[in-house]
Amino acid sequence: MTPAVRRWTVLVAAVLAVALTARLGVWQLDRAAQKSQLQAALESRHALPPLPLAELAHDAAGAAAQQHRAIELEGLWLATMTVYLDNRQMNGRPGFHAITPLRLDDGSVVLVQRGWLPRDADERTRIKAAPPPQGRVRLQGRIGPAPARLYEFEAAASGPIRQNLDIDGFARETGLPLRPLTVVQEDGTVPPGDGLLRQWPRPAAAVHKNYGYAFQWFALAALILGLYVWFQLIRPYRARQRPPA
Repeated sequence: MTPAVRRWTVLVAAVLAVALTARLGVWQLDRAAQKSQLQAALESRHALPPLPLAELAHDAAGAAAQQHRAIELEGLWLATMTVYLDNRQMNGRPGFHAITPLRLDDGSVVLVQRGWLPRDADERTRIKAAPPPQGRVRLQGRIGPAPARLYEFEAAASGPIRQNLDIDGFARETGLPLRPLTVVQEDGTVPPGDGLLRQWPRPAAAVHKNYGYAFQWFALAALILGLYVWFQLIRPYRARQRPPA
């Protein structure tokens, strides 16, 4: 390879590398802007008054538009259909999320994420939680999506303890007319005496991570450009200016 071809090859490689890393930095800034808009939308929904029960969505699109809205529910617990999702953490401790269907007055059913309970240290499948109260109940919460999915090593499980819970699949399994959403129960002014913890994490956009990634990509672009200028321009120029020995 001749010196001229080598110089052009290095130039093209440097330009492509700088363009790629700079583009990735811009992409991270775009992601940060999108997350900021999403976070602003969520905070505005948090500030709205509780959603009237009559307006609770029956379809997935409506449920997505109502996520994180406050709501008050009244109905009857279907306690025998409670599901405990394993490997869920709260405050760094492993345990279960207790999810129980609540039958509303119109006959439809909502899955309520009632709270978290710790795992038994001696027997991981032993559940130490009081059952939901009998009779009509009233609770406060916020509308949410289906519970977050974790990786499963086996096929979808059944029974009271399982790894994940799909709303449509659970509706087919139980025959319940489930709404396409869940309600994340909150303590309210009078916390229920069921021993469950409800220190749910607030939805976080994690915008700072995208800004950090953008800085790294821009710094890498600047480094590549600086190395090219130093090794391909400044050093050869200084070598030519140095008087012969």
